[in-house]
Amino acid sequence: MKSGFVVLVGRSNVGKSTLLNTLVGTKIAATSFRAQMTRHEIHGVMNTPEGQAIFIDTPGVFKDRKNPLTAKLTNKVKNILEQELDLIVYVADPTREIGDEEQAMLGMVKYLDIPKLLVINKSDLHPKERKYQEDYEMWADDFDEVFRLSALRASHIQPLREKVMKILPEGEEMYADGQLTNIDNYFWIEEIIREKIFSIFDKEVPYSITVQVEKVEEKSDLFVIEAKILTNADRYKRIIIGQKGNKIKEIGQMARKELEQAINKKIFLDLEVEVDKHWVERV
Repeated sequence: MKSGFVVLVGRSNVGKSTLLNTLVGTKIAATSFRAQMTRHEIHGVMNTPEGQAIFIDTPGVFKDRKNPLTAKLTNKVKNILEQELDLIVYVADPTREIGDEEQAMLGMVKYLDIPKLLVINKSDLHPKERKYQEDYEMWADDFDEVFRLSALRASHIQPLREKVMKILPEGEEMYADGQLTNIDNYFWIEEIIREKIFSIFDKEVPYSITVQVEKVEEKSDLFVIEAKILTNADRYKRIIIGQKGNKIKEIGQMARKELEQAINKKIFLDLEVEVDKHWVERV
């Protein structure tokens, strides 16, 4: 059988996590229309008749040197690229002009002696919205092949799947018994709650927040989940809670609905908001 490690790279908010979820066939990584959703090295396993591809999702490169979280995430990308990899899949967004972030990301992978595929995402959008597509098409000589697809709509995904498996070397199964990821249930719950926070708030809440699951208890008729939303300032705590608790209630309802659909069981979700100025140091 074939098996190997495939890293997904690209600037912030180009659809890497959405592509990971689509390739694996289930929701593993948090997705949002805001950048820097991915903060950890998340593995997603794609099983095919030919073998097994282990996709590694990476944080997007975001050029904000003053932000300590951004610096840590950029270093994580560099560390992942230093691992023993079999393939790089570079994801690009043709609705966005090539800028400093894109050039920095391309510079990290361009000269690595590893097979590289370029994925130009968001093919479902009207050509007028994909006004920078030709600029990315000009990168073709730096990659082994170019794929145009929609990760969100799961369209034109199969040719990419087939090419990945063709490139991977012969190897052994690394994730057995139907395991699709390296993350545990606590992390998965945290990702879902964090995604809902950023889907509710636009720019009122910065990326200086995280979610920490304290307890998961399975009872005969439901799961009881206790979790904390951590932020670094009192003003963000007030925003997340909302007037008379309306925002924290909305977050809880959205997260509970998705969790219940995923595990097919009732959820009691107890959410609290705390100020912790040092949580970024623990990332």
